[in-house]
Amino acid sequence: MQLLSFTIGAEDYAIESRRVIEVLPLVAARPIPRMPDFLRGVFTHRGRLIPLVDLGWLLINQPLRETLSTRVIVVEFVSGPEDRRIRLGVAAENVVSLCSSSDAETSLPALQTARAPSLGRLLRIGGRTVQVLDVEHLVPAALLAGLAVPTAASTGDQSASY
Repeated sequence: MQLLSFTIGAEDYAIESRRVIEVLPLVAARPIPRMPDFLRGVFTHRGRLIPLVDLGWLLINQPLRETLSTRVIVVEFVSGPEDRRIRLGVAAENVVSLCSSSDAETSLPALQTARAPSLGRLLRIGGRTVQVLDVEHLVPAALLAGLAVPTAASTGDQSASY
C-alpha cells in the first residue's frame, strides 16, 4: 500500500494514499469559535467548506510550524451508518514523499487507545519509524457530524462541483 509521509514535530507519520484527494499549499482557514485547538477552522475546497485539522495540535499539543513544506492534505473517507463520504483537510509539515508499506523492514500493529484512536500501525521503512494515521478517527464523530458536509457521491447530487 502506498503512503504519503510527513512530519509532525520530529516524528514521521503517513496517511494511506488511497485516502488522499489532493495536496495543497497551506491555506487560511476561517476560525470557528469555541472549537478544540486542533481544529483550525474551515476552508473552501472546490466550492465546499471543509474542516481543517492541525496535526501539530492533535498529536503533539502545539501548532504546526508554518514552513514552505507545510501543506494541507485533503482526504476523503466513509463515515457513519449512512456511509457518508466525508472530506477533511489535514495540515502537516514536510509533506514531501511517498513510500510503500511493502518496503517496511518490520511493523508493529496499532496500539488501540480511546485517547488516540487515529494512531495506526508503526512501520520501519528506510531507517525511519513511520506511524500510519487512520483519517477516519482524526476528529471525534460527534464533532465531525456537525462540521462535515457529505460529498455529492453520498447525497445523490451529481451536479455538485469539487
